[in-house]
Amino acid sequence: MQIALTDDLDTCLALRRAVFIDEQGVSEAEEIDGRDPEALHLLATLDGRPVGTARLFAAGDTGKIGRVCVLADQRGTGLGAALIRAALQVLRDQPGVTAAKLGAQTHAMGFYEKLGFTAFGPEYLDAGIPHRDMILRFSE
Repeated sequence: MQIALTDDLDTCLALRRAVFIDEQGVSEAEEIDGRDPEALHLLATLDGRPVGTARLFAAGDTGKIGRVCVLADQRGTGLGAALIRAALQVLRDQPGVTAAKLGAQTHAMGFYEKLGFTAFGPEYLDAGIPHRDMILRFSE
């Protein structure tokens, strides 16, 4: 498995379409929000096949991890955790970024807690799916 920053936005969008739009029923208007050109994108591949992606923003002292998806046949393999660890490393490398934040689907909160994230704030709906914000502060 390889995870790296990519400029191949079409492949990342195809993965997101498969998971969020086709599988989870998120509308295309909500998924394709126009912010991709200003983001960093990670692409996970397995034997050359795209299998996961994440979108990153670094603004101020807090980086944001979003649009994290792994194809159904690769879930439970450790790929999602590797993708998050790679995203955290990219954000740690950004000047001035001291924390990472994400909006977790509530069913996935335990996954993120194992990676060091802590939930804060109330539950909310994003694209009709229950979420909670989570944060991980980088130690110096």
